[in-house]
Amino acid sequence: MAKKFGKTLCITSAKGGVGKTITTLNLAGAYCKLEKKVLIIDLDLASGCIALALNKNNDKSIYDLAMDINSNQYNSLNDYVVKYNDCIDFLASPKDPRQANKINANLIDFILDRAILAYDMVLIDTNHNIDEINLTIMEKVDNILFMVTNDPFDLKNLKSMLSIFQNLGKNNYKVLLNNSINPFKNYFSLYDLKNILKTNIDYTLSAKFYFSDIEEYIMNGKIILLENKIDKKVPKEFATFITMASDFILDNEEEYHEK
Repeated sequence: MAKKFGKTLCITSAKGGVGKTITTLNLAGAYCKLEKKVLIIDLDLASGCIALALNKNNDKSIYDLAMDINSNQYNSLNDYVVKYNDCIDFLASPKDPRQANKINANLIDFILDRAILAYDMVLIDTNHNIDEINLTIMEKVDNILFMVTNDPFDLKNLKSMLSIFQNLGKNNYKVLLNNSINPFKNYFSLYDLKNILKTNIDYTLSAKFYFSDIEEYIMNGKIILLENKIDKKVPKEFATFITMASDFILDNEEEYHEK
């Protein structure tokens, strides 16, 4: 039987402040609900907050991994990841933002090649910059989740990004409309959004997923989707995350059974 490899998913956007990190964490929670082993890689190198949001101390980060590789001291990916629970591990961004410039895009292949051997799903949190690191990530991953809000500036930037993808014939992406990031912005209808972006809106998080006390979750290292009875409090949004998680791992399951 062929070896089963994990899938890789990049969560990104064309503008900051759209909820990428919280969405990444909740997707990890969805995979946990599905009993899948997941690794979160924080590749928002200069300002990543995965370790903070999970309220976990990390002795090592992706910077230490890169330095150990360069000095031939690397042994195992396990030496650098932090355990959150039985399903979720994470690889933290550098603690010092000045260390971000020491991370080479060649490291992406090295990490992903090893991560897919140990995890069912690898989630990569990024920033919105169009730089060598992010371009490499988008080129290497199996799928991309573009996040967008009902905001004219955000829509303009994502439209430009998607037009590049379409011109290159790349279609391994889906779009998540996050109405929970600012429930008071509703400038455009779903029909308008599809026409502006010239693509489908695959998933939507409604304003009901807006949590005014989100900082309390972060300070306590909680993932919303893993909270007790959350499927009863926000059933549609819970179902959306489970659907997204299933969609991005489904191809992997089908490929495995075909071999």
